[in-house]
Amino acid sequence: MYWIVNHSLDPTFNLALEEYFLGRIEPGHPGYAILWQNSPAIVVGRFQNTRQEVNADFVRERGISVVRRMTGGGAVYHDAGTLNYTFIHHLDKEGALPAFSEAGKPIAEALQKLGLPVTFSGRNDLMLDGLKVAGVAHCRRGMRYLHHGCILVNSDLDVLSQALNVDPAKYKSKGVASVRSRVGNLAEYLAVHSPDLPPLTVQRVRDAIMEHRSGDEYRMNAADFVAITRLRDAKYSTWDWTYGASPPFTERKAQRFPWGKVEVSYDIRQGSVVECHFYGDFFMAGPGKSLTDEVSSCEIYDLEEAMRGVPYTNEALSPVLDRFPLHLLFSGCDPDELKAFLLPGR
Repeated sequence: MYWIVNHSLDPTFNLALEEYFLGRIEPGHPGYAILWQNSPAIVVGRFQNTRQEVNADFVRERGISVVRRMTGGGAVYHDAGTLNYTFIHHLDKEGALPAFSEAGKPIAEALQKLGLPVTFSGRNDLMLDGLKVAGVAHCRRGMRYLHHGCILVNSDLDVLSQALNVDPAKYKSKGVASVRSRVGNLAEYLAVHSPDLPPLTVQRVRDAIMEHRSGDEYRMNAADFVAITRLRDAKYSTWDWTYGASPPFTERKAQRFPWGKVEVSYDIRQGSVVECHFYGDFFMAGPGKSLTDEVSSCEIYDLEEAMRGVPYTNEALSPVLDRFPLHLLFSGCDPDELKAFLLPGR
């Protein structure tokens, strides 16, 4: 495995860097690993409605960047006290995605060696003493796989709680009152439970991870920087990618399932779907599921496009939904349950 040396604090550059190296993985490649940090930023999930997830006035006043990543899941806050990691590799011939706990095992083991008894819990959380200390996400491009996460080492949790607008239904499902009461810093835990140890820093966590998972160093060349910068400018730094258009909608449904929140908005005119858009913190093609040829290039926007122009009736929309592998587009879902939610009359 190659460790990519990256000192950039630019969120848009760092997200472009991930996508760039994901595209360079071929069969037999040992894979890439990256440890990186961002200047203060909100990083929203691939399918989320950015306007709903961010406290716009607060982030504007604080100069906090807002960016969108290429993986699903929920919005997270990054600052100097957050350490981010990325693993990129080629899947085996079966194409099955590893579970989050398996893909993130090197991180958990490295933290455990520091005296932090972290465990994976729920959908995609790394927990410590009942608090979330890291969130993980993943995506695939054909047989290429990317797994990444953000580790709260010594982050400003008060800023985090004010910058994010988290769905109250998510608090309820976790049995907590707010985002602030649900998250914690590794440094705070170690200071209480191991006061004789030196204060935990981002650098100590970085060193522990690199020591646990050794590899050769890869230093980016001029061609890498040019390609990443072009991708950043064309995609990750644009308004269209981060926020997108806000077309009018006449129908909106939202529901939180055990596998994530789904919101669907329809613009219905003269009885037909003119516009359709899905939002949420769900994942595509989840752990343990492989993509077959039928969905190797299938995306959420393909489903949205297929629903446009269709009469807004159960009889017309049902066969459209049946053409798509909903269990892979919305990882972990019960297709019949999701279909019933999406159809009119609910």
